[in-house]
Amino acid sequence: MGLNDDIPAAADSAVAQSNGPSQTPIRQTLGLIDVVTIIVGIVIGSGIFKLPGLVANSCPNETVFLLVWLAGGVMSLIGALCYAELASTYPNAGGDYYFIHRAFGRGMSFLFAWCRMTVIQTGSIAFLGFFIGDYLSALYPLGPYSPAVYAAVTIVGLTAINLLGIRQGKWAQILFTAAIVTGLLLVVGLGFAGTPAEAATEPHQPPMGLGMAMVFVLLAFGGWNESAYVSAEIKHPGRNIVRSLLIGLACVTVVYLLVNLAYLRVLGLHGMAESRNVAQDLVKASLGERFVPVITFGVVFAVLSSANATIISGARSNYALGRDFKVFGWLGVWNSRNSTPVAALIVQGLISLVLVLLGTAIDVETGFETMVAYTTPVFWFFFFLVGVSVFVLRRKDPGRRRVFSVPFYPLTPFLFCLIGLYMLKNGFDYILLLPKIGLYSGVGAAIGIAVLLLGIPFYLVDRWLTRSGRAG
Repeated sequence: MGLNDDIPAAADSAVAQSNGPSQTPIRQTLGLIDVVTIIVGIVIGSGIFKLPGLVANSCPNETVFLLVWLAGGVMSLIGALCYAELASTYPNAGGDYYFIHRAFGRGMSFLFAWCRMTVIQTGSIAFLGFFIGDYLSALYPLGPYSPAVYAAVTIVGLTAINLLGIRQGKWAQILFTAAIVTGLLLVVGLGFAGTPAEAATEPHQPPMGLGMAMVFVLLAFGGWNESAYVSAEIKHPGRNIVRSLLIGLACVTVVYLLVNLAYLRVLGLHGMAESRNVAQDLVKASLGERFVPVITFGVVFAVLSSANATIISGARSNYALGRDFKVFGWLGVWNSRNSTPVAALIVQGLISLVLVLLGTAIDVETGFETMVAYTTPVFWFFFFLVGVSVFVLRRKDPGRRRVFSVPFYPLTPFLFCLIGLYMLKNGFDYILLLPKIGLYSGVGAAIGIAVLLLGIPFYLVDRWLTRSGRAG
């Protein structure tokens, strides 16, 4: 009895009726601009303030540094084209979960939804919370567990906003996204108005290769695929899903290139490589120490934007898990009044708080790194499977009308799959590197894989419940 031994009709029936008359209908309330702000809000977050220094430390010169950021945008665009076909052909609140279900069956989709709930989304929410905690604790410390306290308050507050409904969550997202874009434009302005860095006298010798640079770049670009989880709520999905992905990623790529050009102009590649926080150092060099709190709050708004958008999309995959599997059936309840999955939001918030406690128990000062390691292997494994599902669904469902077909098939999805495997390898390389630089938060990766495997007994319980129900 394997994980992909489907129970005939039961799984397909559950998924087929997910938005049908037997369920509370999901209203299409999100327009093109709403979805673009969700995509931009998820992607442009802590990464652009934290990761450019690490990328610079992995590049031999400024030209290569800028090219890897451009490559990150191109790689993301390749993935977005594949997602555009899947999401416009199968618009569903389950997003990746729904694609994996149709391609690989009930068992694998259960494991993915389980990992979304316990590892991928909740781990992301937790490390974003820790990032906010690290920044605010530098200005307003709350004791030895200050980062964890700020992280917990962030999770509770944003979950509460989204419990009020998708409209409140949507407007919060628009506010956060506007704030971060404004902040980044200010960084760009300071960079191009500031005094250029002196030319380096010695060539930069990166201690890490370009593979590690791409780990950090694609981490900064991560999150654009989350629009698939609100695809059932998008007005005119056949048109707006494709447009939102392309517009969102184009905006992100342009902003990232401008911001990194600003960093390079003021700090230079050497200065960026040696910086612990390039945004703060840019402000110090341009305006002085007294303006550092301003950029700090800009970073906090950026991370709030990412965390809020992650909470919006994550709760919808938890809803799909409960909707289609009896063992978590209580999660599959949609509140039509607020247009939001209340139980799924609450459970997501509670698990995220547990992960904050886990990161604190390992080392409160490296909670961010612990949660990144916790999510990385599991995320890239399932990302690769979504790429493979483009091929599988073309073969299994050839008669399905495809509003948008990925161009240059099969080359484009093949490249997407190669990117997934490449990043899975590089993710493990990064985890193995952590102890060498004095960080032991890589233990989070082992815990994440263990939690994935813990989903197997829950799936077996669901099979038993399903068979018992059919027998009765």
